[in-house]
Amino acid sequence: MAFEKIIKNAYEESENGTRKGDTFEELAAIQNYIKNAEKIYIPNKNGIKVDVLNRVLNEYGLPNAEILQINTNAADAHRIPALGKAYMALDQSEADLIIARGRLGVPGSGSLLLFMDNKGRILTAGTSPSHVVHGKSLEEAVESEANEALIKIGFKKVK
Repeated sequence: MAFEKIIKNAYEESENGTRKGDTFEELAAIQNYIKNAEKIYIPNKNGIKVDVLNRVLNEYGLPNAEILQINTNAADAHRIPALGKAYMALDQSEADLIIARGRLGVPGSGSLLLFMDNKGRILTAGTSPSHVVHGKSLEEAVESEANEALIKIGFKKVK
């Protein structure tokens, strides 16, 4: 079944009170969307996150992403800065898939890394606690969040 049809069916099930949770077909549709994305962008001012994310994507046999060099500082004024960065990238590119990372909410709330489709729908996400809690490097935190996001939708490492 096509991705859009699966989403429409899930909405209808919710409206009718018949939704019983996620299905394998829905997970497969999300996986296929990510696997088949041709233009994957990561909004970022430097390439640190891009290098880490491409290494993780490669471990799952997924296509590489490219940096979308935009200044995302304005997203820090958003209630969910990571989401603000993703929307900025979506508005400024012809991406099939956006992978954005930023603060989860208010300062100190931790980090959110999300995968968003070309219509602004979140496909999956990973989180980290505040840096002062986990003490990991940026690279370690991004790697952990990306793995969490992919594992929660059924991806398995191939390398």
